[in-house]
Amino acid sequence: MAEVSEYLKNERDQEWRVALRGNMKNKDRTQLERVSMTEQEPDKRNKDFTEVNSGLTEAEARMEARRCLDCVNPTCITGCPVNINIPKFIKRVEQGDFLESARVLKETNTLPAVCGRVCPQEVQCEQACFYSQKLKKPAVAIGHLERFVADYEQNSGKMSVPIITGKNGIKVASIGSGPAGLAFAGDMAKMGYDVTVFEALHEIGGVLKYGIPEFRLPNRVVDVEIDVLEKMGVKFVKNFIVGATASIEDLQEEGFKAFMVGSGAGLPNFMHIPGENYIGIYSSNEYLTRVNLMNAADPEYDTPVISGKKVAVIGGGNTAMDAVRTSKRLGAERSMIIYRRSIEEMPARNEEIKHAQEEGVEFMNLHNPLEYYADENGRVNKMKVQKMELGEPDASGRRRPIPIEGSEFTMEVDTVVVSVGVSPNPLIPSSMKDLEVSRWGTIIVDGDSMHSSVKGVFAGGDIVRGGATVILAMGDGRKAAESMDKFLKST
Repeated sequence: MAEVSEYLKNERDQEWRVALRGNMKNKDRTQLERVSMTEQEPDKRNKDFTEVNSGLTEAEARMEARRCLDCVNPTCITGCPVNINIPKFIKRVEQGDFLESARVLKETNTLPAVCGRVCPQEVQCEQACFYSQKLKKPAVAIGHLERFVADYEQNSGKMSVPIITGKNGIKVASIGSGPAGLAFAGDMAKMGYDVTVFEALHEIGGVLKYGIPEFRLPNRVVDVEIDVLEKMGVKFVKNFIVGATASIEDLQEEGFKAFMVGSGAGLPNFMHIPGENYIGIYSSNEYLTRVNLMNAADPEYDTPVISGKKVAVIGGGNTAMDAVRTSKRLGAERSMIIYRRSIEEMPARNEEIKHAQEEGVEFMNLHNPLEYYADENGRVNKMKVQKMELGEPDASGRRRPIPIEGSEFTMEVDTVVVSVGVSPNPLIPSSMKDLEVSRWGTIIVDGDSMHSSVKGVFAGGDIVRGGATVILAMGDGRKAAESMDKFLKST
């Protein structure tokens, strides 16, 4: 264990010295406690945009890897939308071969450092873990280990680039550079295709850049992953709107043989209640994009954003948590979540809710906005809110919120962020008359192949799902790549 001893110097690692020696029986492995990542103190982290979680030390990672039982039928793999060989990468961690572990991850995952931070492992691979299913104990911390391995590789300066078996010269395009488009691009490049990613914005990364704050997913982490794709030969074209700058037909004339549409769900939903157009009322997309992508929190930039002292965020998902925690970092004295169901029904990850609570966010559950009011300059200054109670479950399985008669009251606010969902980007569907879409505006695809109604056009991610996680979008991108390869080889 000489190679590990140098990493066991601080006090928090001393308790693992013995456990890191020798082989262990599975019975002994199951007695080990799950590790947890160190976090910044809430009163410090809610004042800046540095990352909340600090990651695992090398000793912690190896200790957690020892909990993996290397199951004969690893259900964790089937629980992963991109089918990472989870036992294999974890065993490499246990052995201390972190760079090899990273290579295993990148066999199927284009964005391991991203997924290790924002993927909801608790309802996917970790939920399917033997510990969760059979032992009723905390699952192996697969997400923590994935983040550790990816960060280790990034910090080592020895980034591996997946092997390209041979280039075939066939041009294919990804429309959008979000998680679906990037996963698609990575897989197609591995198979030898000439891949170009067209991005409408001035930065590559889609929702990874504009939608997720730096305190959860630093931009530098995304940039390193994108750099690997460039080294694989993927080309990126920014400020290019397919459907406006050029049509798919135009790109076909330039030699592109097939397309993956991953243009996302960037059209914000509103509640259509009185006063929603007053100054100081944002969609979560606009609010987060101004801060995350356009540097509105940096005084060196002149990107405008209204940073109020009494901020209300409407909604209960991860994006709502991102927005309300951002408002705290922008100097709000009161940062409030207003959500019409109870905290148990909130769709946000438990970790995001916990972090928000620790950082001083107020949760006004079982409340719903009815109307906004403004001052003489048209800036929002109050809102009318109604209390709610829960009735029978609705189609989503959650109990339906019911207004309580006579419970309305007004409260002071000076900034409101509406985070009640998004709709698919309508540009691509509107520019292709033969493309079949649903009544919600999502592109209809064959679920097995991700092939749309237009020959050679595939789609995945939020433009198909209407709103989903990063890892589900990546799974769509991988599936589309596999199907497109078969399609092109058969035509």
